[in-house]
Amino acid sequence: FFIVGLIFIPIGIGIFVTSNNIREIEIDYTGTEPSSPCNKCLSPDVTPCVCTINFTLEKAFEGNVFMYYGLSNFYQNHRRYVKSRDDSQLNGDSSALLNPSKECEPYRRNEDLPVAPCGAIANSMFNDTLELFLIANESDPTPTPIRLIKKGIAWWTDKHVKFRNPPGEGTLEERFKGTTKPINWLKPVYMLDSEEDNNGFINEDFIVWMRTAALPTFRKLYRLIERKNDLHPTLPAGQYYLNITYNYPVHSFDGRKRMILTTVSWMGGKNPFLGIAYITVGSIAFLVGVVLLVINHKYRSTSNTADTVAF
Repeated sequence: FFIVGLIFIPIGIGIFVTSNNIREIEIDYTGTEPSSPCNKCLSPDVTPCVCTINFTLEKAFEGNVFMYYGLSNFYQNHRRYVKSRDDSQLNGDSSALLNPSKECEPYRRNEDLPVAPCGAIANSMFNDTLELFLIANESDPTPTPIRLIKKGIAWWTDKHVKFRNPPGEGTLEERFKGTTKPINWLKPVYMLDSEEDNNGFINEDFIVWMRTAALPTFRKLYRLIERKNDLHPTLPAGQYYLNITYNYPVHSFDGRKRMILTTVSWMGGKNPFLGIAYITVGSIAFLVGVVLLVINHKYRSTSNTADTVAF
C-alpha cells in the first residue's frame, strides 16, 4: 500500500500540474442573456444573423491552439439518434445513395428524392461559422484575422476509410444527381466546401459531427491554429473578438453553445480529473497502509505479551 501511494501521488501531482498549465478559454455565445450581443439572433425573423463577442486573453497561448465548439443538453447518445444513419451510403455505395437504409426514417426521403446524407445525425449537423480576429492595439483598430485551418481535424481512419464520395466520372454534383439535401441544411452536401478533397461526404466538419458524443455536454474540434515560429506566441495576450454567423438553434431545448480555445500537452487537453484521481487513490492507499501498520504493531505487541505470559 505504501508503494502504491508513493507511486500514484507523484504521478497525480505531475498530471494535475501539467493540466493546469494548459491554457484554455471558453466563450459562451448562446445569447439567452439580454445583454449578450447574440441575443438578437434568438429571433427566427433575423436570418442570417451575425454577432460579435469581444474578449481578452490575459496570457499568451504558446504552441498549436485548438478551436472547439461546445454544446450542452444535446443528447447525441440517444439510441434512435445514434442508429439514424447509413454507413454504406457514407462509404460511397451507389445503391445506398439512391436507396438509403430504413434506419434513417423520417430523414430518409424528401420530396420523393433520397436524402444524402440521410438520418437524424446528419440532419442536425452544427452549422455556425466562427471567425477569430486580433485587435492589435487601440490606436490601430484594424483587426488582424487569425488563420483557422479546417483540414486535419478528423480522424485519419474516418477521412480515408469510413467516409467516401460516390464513385464515377464528372463533377461531385453530377455524382450526387438524383438526391436531395437534408431538410435542415442550407445547401447540398456537394457544396460544403470549395476544395475537392474536403467536399461531400469527406468534408471534415461533417465527419467530426458524425462521430457522436457519449455525454450530453460535449465539444468537437472545429479549427486548428498552427504556430508560425518559436519567436512569437500563436495567440499573443491582448484584445480579440469572435465573429459568429449564428445559424444553429439550441434555445428550444435549453441548450448552450460555446467556443473553446485551448492548447495541449503530452497528456492531451485540459483534464484535471485524471490527476485528482491518481492523487486520491494514492492518498487512500497510503492511509490504508498507515492504518494497517498501526493495527499490525498493536496486535503484534499484544500477541508477544500473550506468548510471554503463556510461556
